[in-house]
Amino acid sequence: MIGIISDIHGNYSALRTVLARLDDLGVEQIICLGDTAGYYSQVNECCEALRERRIFSVMGNHDWYLARHERCPRSNSANACLDYQQSIITTQNLAWLDSLVERSVQHGLSIVHGGWTDPLDEYVRPAQAYFAALPGSYFASGHTHVQYLWSGEGKVYCNPGSVGQPRDGDPRAGFATWDGETFHLHRVEYDIGETQQAMEKAGFTPYFYENLDNGTQIGGRITTI
Repeated sequence: MIGIISDIHGNYSALRTVLARLDDLGVEQIICLGDTAGYYSQVNECCEALRERRIFSVMGNHDWYLARHERCPRSNSANACLDYQQSIITTQNLAWLDSLVERSVQHGLSIVHGGWTDPLDEYVRPAQAYFAALPGSYFASGHTHVQYLWSGEGKVYCNPGSVGQPRDGDPRAGFATWDGETFHLHRVEYDIGETQQAMEKAGFTPYFYENLDNGTQIGGRITTI
């Protein structure tokens, strides 16, 4: 069984809890669909946790922004968080982010962060015509921060949701497991206050982290597929 995580976004409390749950479930491997970076203040701890466990990861758009010293075109809030992470990230962790590939196939599972047209920044809305044009049968991506399962004619898709910033109104950290044929979605409670305190200590106002209590984007918007 394989564990699938995505969109950690510097939320070390959530990541630590999800990894412990995956260990309890007895997964043989964990893969990450990108965005270890962005938003919350413990980017180094999150990068190091994945590196130490040799968790295979593709690159997310926030990983790309940080590694390539680029700006998010959509969000001043995201850029404020990236500026902070740029000031604290270690050389080794920055190099690791920069080394990540944009797409991969792991055990027959095709993975990207965004979508198969734009692996970094596409928001996938699954449809038969979309996946019919792609080789393979099993697909997984993140980026939307919303858990989702879809199956069509010979194609199965999973979005595991977000470990570090769920946006579907459920504040619990999201992840998935896959046994080679069937995906299962999971949620787990974690110590949100720990992440909020780390953000406060880093100098951020509640605007940047109060959304974690409600499972929304920064600013309070709920996302749907």
